[in-house]
Order: sequence, then structure tokens, then C-alpha cells
Amino acid sequence: MTGQTFEYACRSANRVSRRTLLQTAGCGAASWLSGLSRVLARDAEQAPRGERPKSLILLWMQGGPSQLETFDPHPGSPIGGETQAIATANPGVEIASGLEQVADVMDQISLVRSVTSKEGDHERATYNTKTGFRPDPTLVHPSIGAVLCHQFQGGAKIPTHVTISSGQFPGRGGYLGDQYDAFKIGDPQNPIPDVKASVGEKRFQRRLTDLFNVVEAEFARGRLRNADAQKTLHRVSMRAARTMMSSAQLKAFDVSHYSQAERDAYGDSAFGRGCLAARGLIEAGVRCVEVTLNGWDSHINNHELQAGWVATLDPAYAALLRDLKARDLLDSTMVVWAGEFGRTPRINLAEGRDHWPHGFTVALSGGGIRPGVVYGETAADPKLDEGNPLQDVKQPRNIQDVHATILKAFGVDSERMLDTPIGRPMAISEGTPITELLL
Repeated sequence: MTGQTFEYACRSANRVSRRTLLQTAGCGAASWLSGLSRVLARDAEQAPRGERPKSLILLWMQGGPSQLETFDPHPGSPIGGETQAIATANPGVEIASGLEQVADVMDQISLVRSVTSKEGDHERATYNTKTGFRPDPTLVHPSIGAVLCHQFQGGAKIPTHVTISSGQFPGRGGYLGDQYDAFKIGDPQNPIPDVKASVGEKRFQRRLTDLFNVVEAEFARGRLRNADAQKTLHRVSMRAARTMMSSAQLKAFDVSHYSQAERDAYGDSAFGRGCLAARGLIEAGVRCVEVTLNGWDSHINNHELQAGWVATLDPAYAALLRDLKARDLLDSTMVVWAGEFGRTPRINLAEGRDHWPHGFTVALSGGGIRPGVVYGETAADPKLDEGNPLQDVKQPRNIQDVHATILKAFGVDSERMLDTPIGRPMAISEGTPITELLL
């Protein structure tokens, strides 16, 4: 065992405290105690027998997609630009041209067109949107996927928190510990590195015993008493990694076994293949998947750049929702479409749009979200020179509220307090759920 699998397992075990070990020791050998898993199975225990646990797919639009070129167009207005609007399967709701396939499934999508934040820098805004908190120099907050992993444990033989083609701040565990970090892969058409032994079985088994004993001894030296050294999670993590390497569920990462028609439906792109892989991973028992489409930062030539990424997004997003629904998975799988912020209503001198956190769109579907809701509104003729951008947003809701809504749909108490490693109590979310979106 080499590379990411071994390193991920051992790094995760190294960060788990004795206290965590004692808390989880009663779960049995079948429970994943390493960073390769530790995700959503507690909901399986709490859910009625036969009810599928809920899952999350985050479609992450790195760079800041323009709300005006996606889900909140204002054609013919001073801010509308070249984009036209098209009708959708949700009567009375229009979205931007180029999203014709998504328009056909808009009856399954709810929009919050009035999301706001106080962060206009890519890195800070990405952190804010993925965690629900603004950056704090004294603390690293967990991403939404990591929070769900902390709240629910998983029993799959492959990682149950996965990031595909990751962008900034990809599924971090933050103060909850890096055992909640996402397992990262690139384009699913490429094999996952380091999950197959590079030597024969006998040599591999010898490495598992002799070499690992050396590593474990070095870890324990100078850190733990001999008795405590036996209580670390190194061996448990190694067994978990070994189980993953031999699991038939690894096939879920590979999109080559799908028919050409299935692959074509998602589009010939890394993002399309990522969405198809996300569908397969959910079916295999993975509970949190993030798929990134990078490149939305359009300070120049906005219309052309945004249209290009919309063309990639349209088939993949629509096919994912259609397939989840056809497989009776949409009710148990929430799909969230979001970026770190939107783009400015005003087009700049380079025919671009700049960063705009003062009224952009997040889309949500399935997993306890009421379908077809449109919440909030932005003005077609905003008063941009009056110094108060929020005056042009009806029913503004901040990023924290979006997080609280997701958590509520999963049955998680967003006001629950968690302890940081130094004993500092932190609420899971400081937001207020948008009740209009919840079933």
C-alpha cells in the first residue's frame, strides 16, 4: 500500500485523540474510525427500517457564476447583457438561455435568488459559502459535508465523503479533525491512484505486517506509553484502507463501465463525468459528494465565458436530477448548486462582470427540499450608486441561513454546540432555516 490510501489512513489515525477512540471503540470493527469513512450511517440507525439515509451532492461552481447568466436573468434591462430568458417546467419561472435541459427539470429545483454574504474575495468567500462561517484566524471551520459526516457515521467500504475535481477548501474537516476530510479524486475517467498493490500478494502482506510495525513503533516512541500505543487507530485505519483496496465498491469511482448513452447524457467533460460518478457513488453508499466546475471568474468577456461553462453545466446537472429521480434517489439525495458569490449587475469596461456577494443564487433539489420554490428577488434596475446594494434585494438571506436550511432538511439541529479541540463550544450553524424551502 502506497501513496494516498496509506497516507490518508495513517494521517487520520494520527489526529484522533484517545477520547475519540474510547467513544468509538464500542462501535465494533465494522465501523470506520479513520478518515476513509466516518460519515453518515447514524441516520441509517435512526431512520425507519427500509428508509434510505439522506445524501448530499454539492455542485460547486468555483470562480463565481453569474446569476444573470444562469438562474436570475433580467433580459432587456440595464443589467441584462446579452443573455435571454427561457421558459421552464416550473410555470412562470424563467432561467437563462443555454440551460434548456435544466429548464426541463426546473419543477424539481428551488431557487434562492437573494443570497448575500460579506465576502467578495475568492478564497474567503469560498470558505464562507462551504462552511457557513467567515474566516477566523483562530479556528478552521468544517465544511457542510464534514459536518454531516460528524453527525452521522457510515459503513461503506469506500470513502463516504468524496470530492471530485476539487477547487478551493475541498471538503475540509476543520476543527472536527481531518478524519472528516473528503477523499479527493480528479477526472473519473482516470484511475484512482494508490488503491491497488504495486507488488505481489506475499510481498504486500509482508509490508502490511513488518513495515507497518516499524511505522507504528516510531509513532509511539516518545509520544505514548507502551500501553497507550496499543490504543491508537493505526491498525484500525490500516484495516479500513485494506478493505477499501479490495472492495468491489471501488467500481463506483469508474465511469467507464456505463453505457456510451449514459455517458453522453452528462456531456463529454470532467464535470459531466464527475456528476455521473456522483450518482454511482450515492448508489454505492457514499453520503457526501462535491463535484467542481472551475472557471466562472469572468472579469473580462463575461458573456462568452459564462456561456461556455453553462454549456458544460446544462447536460450534467439535468441528467443528474433525471437519473436520481428515475432511480428513486432524489427524495433522499439533496443536490445543491452554488458558487462563492455572483457577478456584478453592471458590466465593466472589459465586457466583464466583477465579484458580487450582494444578491446571488443558490439552487437546491431533493432531500427534503420543497420543489419549485423561488425565494427572493433581485432588481432589474438596481440603484447601484446609492451605496446600499441590499436595497435592491427582496427577502435577503445570508449564507448561514442556507446552511441552516440544509441541516434542517437532514434533521440536524443547527443550534447544537460542538467542542473544538481546545474546548471552545461552537454552534453547528448560526443561521436561520428558510422554512419556505422545507417539506
